Amino acid sequence: MFETLSQRLSATVERLRGRARLTEANIRESLREVRIALLEADVALPVVQALIQRVQARAVGQEVLKSLTPGQALVKVVRDELTAVMGSATSELNLHCPPPAVVLLAGLQGSGKTTSVAKLAKFLKERKKKKVMVVSCDVYRPAAIEQLRLLAEQVDVPCHPASADQDPIAIARSAVDAARKQFVDVLLVDTAGRLAIDQAMMDEIKALQAALAPIETLFVVDAMTGQDAANTAKAFAEALPLTGVILTKTDGDARGGAALSVRYITGRPIKFIGVSEKPDGLDAFHPDRLAQRILGMGDVLSLVEQVEQKVDREKAAKLAEKVIKGKRFDMNDMRDQLQQMLGMGGLSSLMDKLPGVGTLPENVKSRINDRELVRMVAIINSMTKQERRHPDLLNGSRKARIARGSGTQPADVNRLLKQYLQMEKMMSKLSSGGIKGLMRQMSAAMKGMGGGGLPPGGLAGR
Repeated sequence: MFETLSQRLSATVERLRGRARLTEANIRESLREVRIALLEADVALPVVQALIQRVQARAVGQEVLKSLTPGQALVKVVRDELTAVMGSATSELNLHCPPPAVVLLAGLQGSGKTTSVAKLAKFLKERKKKKVMVVSCDVYRPAAIEQLRLLAEQVDVPCHPASADQDPIAIARSAVDAARKQFVDVLLVDTAGRLAIDQAMMDEIKALQAALAPIETLFVVDAMTGQDAANTAKAFAEALPLTGVILTKTDGDARGGAALSVRYITGRPIKFIGVSEKPDGLDAFHPDRLAQRILGMGDVLSLVEQVEQKVDREKAAKLAEKVIKGKRFDMNDMRDQLQQMLGMGGLSSLMDKLPGVGTLPENVKSRINDRELVRMVAIINSMTKQERRHPDLLNGSRKARIARGSGTQPADVNRLLKQYLQMEKMMSKLSSGGIKGLMRQMSAAMKGMGGGGLPPGGLAGR
């Protein structure tokens, strides 16, 4: 998300950063570029106008023009105002009520409501340690109830039974009773959607709202609909007492206009964003972190949280113990590391959160992809157990067999072995020379990155 906007804004900001002095004229020129970039990102016009006016009012005042580092001061103003447009602070779910806390999800058909129910259930269960139950009140869409039941199985939460011949309000009330008897903390209610806003859908959701009196009513909207997302959210906000928004499919939205528009247009905070199709592909929305990413400053806090949540601590501890004892780092260990990287969203997800990546040339960024990681795992899987433990056994005929088995070429197997030897060398440095030995090795590798590329034999895709 925000690739184009981030590139445009980063370039504008970089030009200003090096200037010793800023004038009203060059601030106006820069803000014109920012305005065009926002409009191209499909940000709603009222939001663009308000944002530019607020930035300009602060930029031409004492805060920037009298600053010792005016370029940096302007960057801070733009970041602060982007954050303010998206909601200033993270807005968490309000679950402070006698259990079960009922959370109602509403939205158009195809917006991702049902998958968001399952993702939110997993989020609350794993990160908030809540006992969660889900229920579908969508009696119109074929197999909607069955879809939620299957998704609930995937994330290991109970799904209250329902059938298409029941009344939605009767289903919801039955689910509340069951949740109360089973001492459930949170009940997530999936509702029916339509292909467009219509009175029948609004009346039904209003009736459900009145019957359940949910502590949270979340509007689920597809980020890829751009400005329409904000307009649809506004229509729902006028009909229902919405408490927040879930923005889905942000991984497929390169422009990002919806994220910048929804909060301003509706007055309701974005509480979650869908970042992938996986069951754990739902993140809490942090306006300040997203503003930093838009300006190419990275999002190190989210990266740290991602690593903490998704790294297999047991495997990491075993590998550390193995290395410290001087045992050899083998292909099984390398496969574990590659799979953990893929589990964290892959290279593109990790790189997206690192400062300065937005300013990298496209030809460099295009080489950083997950296809190579998947290919490497396939090659290792094509080896025998003995070959994975003892890579020295790999001669020409074995490499040819492995290449055939993984659908790759012998050259790909050789490239993997070269990368393995680099990792194995790093691990042996750590066991023999401690952290200093590893840092020297990493320093040498960094010198090989000439011109902002990757180290020889690095994880670049072909």
